[in-house]
This record gives sequence, structure tokens and C-alpha cells, in this order.
Amino acid sequence: MSPELIGFLGIIAILILFFLKIPIAVSLILVSLLGTSFIRGWEVAFAQLGRTPFDTSSNYSLSVIPLFILMGMILSYTGIGKDLYRLVDTWIGHLRGGLAMATIGTAAIFSSISGSLNATTATVAKIALPEMDKYNYKPGLSTSSVAAGGTLGILIPPSVILILYGILTREPIGALLISGIIPGVLQITIFIITIYILVRKDPSIAPPREEKASILEKLHSLKNIWPFMGLFLVSIGGIYLGIFTPTEAAGVGAFGALLFALISRKLTWETLKDSLSESIRLTAFIFFILIGANLFGQFLAISRIPVMLTTYVGNLDLHAYIILIGILAVLLVLGCFIESLALIVITLPILYPIITELGFNGIWFGVIMIMVINIGALTPPLGISVYVIKGVARNIPIQSIFRGVVPMIIAMIVCVAILVVFPQIVTVLPDLMK
Repeated sequence: MSPELIGFLGIIAILILFFLKIPIAVSLILVSLLGTSFIRGWEVAFAQLGRTPFDTSSNYSLSVIPLFILMGMILSYTGIGKDLYRLVDTWIGHLRGGLAMATIGTAAIFSSISGSLNATTATVAKIALPEMDKYNYKPGLSTSSVAAGGTLGILIPPSVILILYGILTREPIGALLISGIIPGVLQITIFIITIYILVRKDPSIAPPREEKASILEKLHSLKNIWPFMGLFLVSIGGIYLGIFTPTEAAGVGAFGALLFALISRKLTWETLKDSLSESIRLTAFIFFILIGANLFGQFLAISRIPVMLTTYVGNLDLHAYIILIGILAVLLVLGCFIESLALIVITLPILYPIITELGFNGIWFGVIMIMVINIGALTPPLGISVYVIKGVARNIPIQSIFRGVVPMIIAMIVCVAILVVFPQIVTVLPDLMK
């Protein structure tokens, strides 16, 4: 068999293993080992298997991952979720649909802290759903606001997914983190506009709340967000101003989170143990996937599939944006069936050379790609966010939740379309860093 045919068979094998629920890293390593052995022989395959784990794990740039994860876990376990919800609710909860809007804002901030879609969705659902139920919000609106808000953590720094994209493509991690700020704010705005339109169309889905917080209460509530805003301004602001490297910023953020937990007296031995344990578990999981991703990338490189596809696409008599829309459409469909991290790992070695050959900005494509894939978190049959909410709100039929998220899916597609038409929205802040 030719190397190209072995490469295509390897991709098919990866997809089959994913559908069989075989762990991502195990699937990548197994297929890469077998594929490389068929092309180059067992000696080369096992030599790569022995060398790649150390080369990957000893990469200094990867140290940013466990530090940002530790920062998020410390803040998460100190109960900042309830504080954030009270803050946003105090400011806009009295508006018609305000509780749903407050849920979007809370989930956006909390998801960027925790770095986990599932953890954000579950935490915010437990906090916000009873509150919205108390004020007779319809389940479709309340559950959809939780589900949509949980997807925002991929954009708002520090985004672990954007860091992984940078590691896999060698794009600057600092610029990638900064690039997600404006798109994240844009997506929040579009979600809130969507809620406003839905409530205007059918006021019964979000009855108004009579009580309204005073100016003094609103100002007093701001004390709940200073830890996050302080850490964000110091760490991410430090990257933007060139004061810190991403790794240094992550270290400052982790230390700052620990300091806040100590000062606020929310840090106990149990909290510290849980934060460290979860950080170690998640870091090991990500590193294991990165080792598999590097092996899979080496396998695809010797199969010559990326080169072949790049040459083929370059020779097509089609406009670059037509090809881009086709790529995004395929990612959208695949994202409905394959978990986002797995899909990024298997497609990037193929798509990134094509995108750069077409002349598109690699940082811009990273944001677009991740946003498109993330839509799958709300769509069947995968719909991870929906199933997490169903686990919390067992009394709400899952069909109602899926129907409720349809406007949010449309909102996400609209946001992607805006960023495709106006790429400067993504690139303006990274360009100012140069």
C-alpha cells in the first residue's frame, strides 16, 4: 500500500475508535504506532514512541497549561460561582429576561476560570436554574442560557483549548489568548440580544421581577468580582503589554488565586487537596492527548497526506473563502459527533497547512475553528452541555432543552459569520501587541 492510502486508513481507524468510545490518547497512539510501522517499519515506529513522550512533556511552553488550570481550580473550589451570579444578578436581574442574561455573564466568567465546559455547565445550572424557576422562567429559556454560557470559556482567556491550538500549530500562545477577548465579548452580546428578542417575542417565557437593587447594593456587589478581574488584568494584561510570557503570567495567576483564597479564608486543606488533585488529573489527561497528537502528526507527515491535500486544494479553481466555508461546514458536522478536543487534534495536522496555503491568518482560523466545533456541545447527538443540564434538572424533558438551545445555536453561527466577514475583530488586539 502507498503511504497516502495508509494515512487515509489511519484517519478512518481513528474515527472508528472514537465512535467506539476508546480514549482519545490511546486511539491516537495506537493508530500512529501501527501506521508508522507499515510505512517505515517497527524500529522507526517504536523509536518515535520512545522519544516523543519525553520530547513533548519536557517542552517548556507546556508549563503554561498546569499553571492556568491550577489557577482556575483554586478559584472554582473557593465558591466564586455563587459570588459571580449574585454580582451579575444584582446589576441586570431586574430586567425582563435579566436572570437569563445574568446566567450568560456568570457562565462566561466562570467557564474562563475553570476551563471546563462540563464543570461550568453543572455549576451554573445548580446556581441559576432554581433561581429562574423561582421567578417562573420557562425551562427552554433557562436551560438554553446555561448551555450557551458554558461554551464561552473556549474564547475568554485563559483558554486551555487556544493554548493547545498554539502548541499544535506553533502559533504564539500569548497572541492566541489575547485574540479571544473581543470575539468572546461579541458572542456574549449576541447571546444577550438573542434572549432580548425571544423575550420581546413571547414575554411569558421570562416574567419581570419587581424588586430592583439600589445603587449602593450594586456597588457593594462589585467586591465579589475583584479577585477574578485582578487576576485577569495582571496575567492577561501582562501578556498583552509584554511584561510576562504566557508561562510567567500563568504562574502569577496561580499564585494570585492561592493568595486570594488565603486572604478570603476560603482555602481549607480539603479545598487545596481537591484543587491540586483535579489540576494534576486534568493536566495528565491533556499531556497524554498531546503525546498522542504529536505521534499522530508525525504519522500523517510521513504519509504525505497534508502535503497532498494542500497541493490539491491549492490547484482548485475556487475562491479561498469558498474552500474555507466548506472546511467550516465539515467541522460543524463532525463537531456534532466528535468531542471538540479530539476533533481538533485529528484535523489540525491536515487543515492548518491548507489554511496557511490559502493565505488566511493562523490565529484568526484558530478562533473560528474552535467556535465552529464548539457548536457541537449544543447539538444532538453529542450535545454534551445539554446532557449535563439534564443530569442537574431531571424534571425537564431533554427534548425541551434541545429545542430551547436552537436560537443559541443560530446565535453562535451568526457570530462565526461576522468573524469570517470581519477578521479584524479577531486580529486587532494581537496586531497591537507587535
